[in-house]
Amino acid sequence: MKMREGFLWGGATAANQYEGAWDVDGKGDSVPDHMRGGDVNTPRQIDVTFDPNALYPSWEATDFYHHYEEDIALFAEMGWNVYRLSINWSRLFPTGEEERPNQAGLEFYDRVFDCLRSHGIEPLVTISHYELPYNLAATYNGWADRRLVDLFLRYGRCILDRWHDKVKYWLTFNEINAGTMTMGVTLSLGTLKGFTGTMDKVKDDINERYNALHHQFVASAGLVKYAHENYPEIKMGNMDCFILTYPATCDPKDELANQAEMRRMNWYCSDVQVRGRYPSYARRFWDEHNIDIRMEPGDEELLREGTVDFYTFSYYMSNIIGTHGDVKQGSSNMSFGGRNPYLKETDWGWQIDPDGLRFSLNEIYDRYQIPLMVVENGMGAHDEVEPDGSIHDPYRIDYLRAHVKAMREAVADGVDLMGYTWWGPIDVVSAGTGEMRKRYGFIYVDKHDDGTGDLHRARKDSFFYYQRVIASNGEDLD
Repeated sequence: MKMREGFLWGGATAANQYEGAWDVDGKGDSVPDHMRGGDVNTPRQIDVTFDPNALYPSWEATDFYHHYEEDIALFAEMGWNVYRLSINWSRLFPTGEEERPNQAGLEFYDRVFDCLRSHGIEPLVTISHYELPYNLAATYNGWADRRLVDLFLRYGRCILDRWHDKVKYWLTFNEINAGTMTMGVTLSLGTLKGFTGTMDKVKDDINERYNALHHQFVASAGLVKYAHENYPEIKMGNMDCFILTYPATCDPKDELANQAEMRRMNWYCSDVQVRGRYPSYARRFWDEHNIDIRMEPGDEELLREGTVDFYTFSYYMSNIIGTHGDVKQGSSNMSFGGRNPYLKETDWGWQIDPDGLRFSLNEIYDRYQIPLMVVENGMGAHDEVEPDGSIHDPYRIDYLRAHVKAMREAVADGVDLMGYTWWGPIDVVSAGTGEMRKRYGFIYVDKHDDGTGDLHRARKDSFFYYQRVIASNGEDLD
């Protein structure tokens, strides 16, 4: 089965991992700007005040801010017709509280969108992608404070008003279901008031976390409603981190445990954003975890009115869930279950499961019956630069080939799939570990974990493979 005519092929990045220029042209500091680098065994450190002797990877990242024309030309050379990028909230509203946006920040994104359009590339914009202005975390305790709803709506309306004629596709929150996990406290919700220490030591109050997530639901619905009422030509989507889990055995107890995990991890948030209401299983979950959602008058109506037009998600791996105590736990920072003995793993312990992508696409589409898009998929790996400057990455090509084949099968199954954007098509800083050596890109960037490197760009073998895949609309995979 062929991909649809006009299928969207491209790549995805996040401003805090790629843009750099952290304090340039009036930009304020964001939560990631306060995070040092770590690795798979060493959690990232979060500082209230900056240590002059420490390295903060997001400060420069791989410097899209000063390389955007060069990078977009490379994206166009690959054949992209879509690029998923995020806007850095604190580049437009440095503290998150300003009445008016930073003009220099607006003008930067004007130039980026115009450059994309000149190359025939459609922007797909994530409005909030793990880059909460640090002031909102430090002063308000992030999304735990309902006042962030109005601050987000001010920011969101500003960018929709300015760019509705240049950007057709928008996503409100990146991986909003990170708020169902403790990692979401730091990356997504920003409930960090006064905290200094490693990410794994951030206080997690599950009641506070789910209420902060509720505030994001309300903010998202409010902005979607605003877009629908004012700019009906644009499309608004959600974005979930879909981590498929399988029952470890055919024991019914494993089946029930897996169902509970799938509901918590993968369905809770999208049921709200796509269906417009909390799911039937939410009440028991809240009761069993002492969660009291502080619902205000009008919230339920707004959730109904602010449902999304299309569903997007990241897909990297799968895990298994068991109740017998003999499941071998995964080693990655994204393992929320056990290792599957039938699957191989990446260098960072993420289990490679392309069949799971097909399964996930079918499950999601059957549940919601709206267009889907895979907006993150990829593998972090160690890349070696040869003496002649070439980078041979057959492992990345194999991963891409297998997942495109899986998408083709899902389309043959009847899934309405609108596009695919590879995560980190150019090397970026890892959000979870802050590393550079965990590389995803088709394009190499000379930047290293100690901050050294001249930032030159180089095409890897996978660059040319993806170019061929796109040119054939997913048909030429050998």
